[in-house]
Amino acid sequence: MLKIQRSANGEVVFRLSGRIDAENMAELERLIKTEANGRPIALDLKDLMLVNREAVSFLDRCEMESITLKNCPAYIREWITRERRKT
Repeated sequence: MLKIQRSANGEVVFRLSGRIDAENMAELERLIKTEANGRPIALDLKDLMLVNREAVSFLDRCEMESITLKNCPAYIREWITRERRKT
């Protein structure tokens, strides 16, 4: 289960807690697209507990699209880095 909390103060921040799966990624992607008004977007991953390979790929794509990953747990950062090296 993934909980998404939105806040905005200059930038839009989606605070994620729980775990990301394919269903949650689609919802999160939809929410991000609704913010397409030029404001910076960040994902706060402080309370994110579990991700799978698809979620890591999604987070990597987000970062490539200038979405900031705040409070990214070390294991997720390492996984993103390893996946980037493969390509």
